[in-house]
Amino acid sequence: MLKLILADNQAIFRAGIAKVLAVEDEMRIVAQAQTSEQMFMALDKFRAAVLVIAGGFHGDFNSVLQSAVRAKTRVVVLADTGESAQKYMGAGANGVVYRNVTSAALVDCVRKVARGENWVQDIAVPSELTENDMVGLRVRDRLTAKELRIVALIVQGYKNKEIASQLGTTEQVIKNYLRNVYDKIGVSDRLELALFTIHHRILNEAAAATTAGGPPQPHPGPGAGVAQ
Repeated sequence: MLKLILADNQAIFRAGIAKVLAVEDEMRIVAQAQTSEQMFMALDKFRAAVLVIAGGFHGDFNSVLQSAVRAKTRVVVLADTGESAQKYMGAGANGVVYRNVTSAALVDCVRKVARGENWVQDIAVPSELTENDMVGLRVRDRLTAKELRIVALIVQGYKNKEIASQLGTTEQVIKNYLRNVYDKIGVSDRLELALFTIHHRILNEAAAATTAGGPPQPHPGPGAGVAQ
């Protein structure tokens, strides 16, 4: 059984990764961390096979690697689009994937890293990038500026009530907007919406741009913390 620790302060994306990995028979997620303290505690307590950690999760990456080495835990970095994989691999990470990674590639990465191999997501595949860009472009053009703003807040883990407060409207109005967004994109809930957005670069960048002037702090969301 491969014991895994997930460390990412984007609650919805962390939940999406957990959903992907938890269905694999040989994998067990023993902890989900939204703070550095939770992550270090989980490393010490569970001695997991693999830590999947967001690139900017902890300011001192070397200290993360040192703790992982002591726990005999290998490290996969979840990098943001545009970040250099070599920056993390050169520092001692065992694998790098990006937030647009497919489910199959993520599972493959975790398996190979757990076996002692190094694995870096290949992002230079023109056909895949072109297809994703086209889909993201089409979806972006279907959404209004306010809908893109709501999508951005969903990706950050905000609840409907909090989004309504951010936009100066009511929770019911946000629910109405979300129903329209779900229909336009073809998703059924906020988790699918967040994952779809993150996996399509142009859409993700357009949504993120709506908060560029002064983005709110990421909300921790539900389900965070160490769980056995």
